[in-house]
Amino acid sequence: MTDFPLKLSVLDQSPAAEGESAEVALGHTITLAQKAEEWGYHRFWVTEHHGSNRNMGSSPEVLVSHLLARTDRIRIGSGGVMLQHYSPFKVAENFNVLASLAPGRVDLGIGRGPGGMPRTTQALRPQPLNGTPAVSLEEKLVELRRFLGNQPDGDGSKDWVIASPLPPQPADLFLLGTTAASGEMAAAHGLPYVFALFLNGDEGEMRRAIAAYRGGPNNRLDFRPKAMLALPVIVADTDDKAATYSRAIHVVRIRLASGRTFTVFSEEAAREFGRQSGEEFTYEVQAANVIHGSPARVKERLLALGREYDVDEVFIVTAIDNFPDRLDSYRLLAEAMAGQGDKASGVGQDTAEGQR
Repeated sequence: MTDFPLKLSVLDQSPAAEGESAEVALGHTITLAQKAEEWGYHRFWVTEHHGSNRNMGSSPEVLVSHLLARTDRIRIGSGGVMLQHYSPFKVAENFNVLASLAPGRVDLGIGRGPGGMPRTTQALRPQPLNGTPAVSLEEKLVELRRFLGNQPDGDGSKDWVIASPLPPQPADLFLLGTTAASGEMAAAHGLPYVFALFLNGDEGEMRRAIAAYRGGPNNRLDFRPKAMLALPVIVADTDDKAATYSRAIHVVRIRLASGRTFTVFSEEAAREFGRQSGEEFTYEVQAANVIHGSPARVKERLLALGREYDVDEVFIVTAIDNFPDRLDSYRLLAEAMAGQGDKASGVGQDTAEGQR
């Protein structure tokens, strides 16, 4: 049987193990990006978290800039910028600068979650003054796309502003999500879509989201659906060793009285989130749905998922506190997938994947 061609990418949260400083955690991110490039990974994305003592990447655009300077070929991006907190114009300016510094290597992934506790979210996004209604994420997404492509309003307004500099190749734009609604939104706006299974371990929801994405209405004639999966993965020399790491990982799902749900990674964080929300809440601790095992076993599972969901790229998220072992997991996976030849690494193949 011929292996399904599957590109490997990395989604890194800049985790700080107990006792590690932010300097050490971010240093690990730099090392991992350089090793990922060496091992043939296609992309390296960093996440956005605020007010966390666990994940140190609070400013993805700053970290992306540094990683671009410390690597040569691998695509670098955000997974993702929490656009609901920010001005689309300023986000476009930031990523236009990055794309001008490293043409053809910059990705702009947009996330839909809050990226932090309720009080942190309030600090990032103060309430509008004088009763002015808040701008929705979808409205901001439309604006961001126009600014990235320097496309004025349909009325041809002379007051159109340019998000300078205008790079020779703007950052490719993606939408990340954990629900069928996010898949529908990505389709409606003609964007590549990444389902984050590492945040929502429900494979049934992943199936619904990918189906919603591929079957959702959109008004872009040039839209070619591109779905990707961001998967929790642990690889070790033996199945038993990988299982030991996997058992240590749990997710905590919070449900507020309003019906909103969120995912955190400790009971302490869940209780604090509920307290800050000001609502009645419940939470449930669940074992994380982690793909784990020996290199051959994980390779088989990833290729099966690629065939099942008709995707040609997966983001790997590896939650091992010990950095040498985390690094080894990524290396072992790259070596296991190397039999796929050039299609495995995909370096330099997709230079304009985002539908702008």
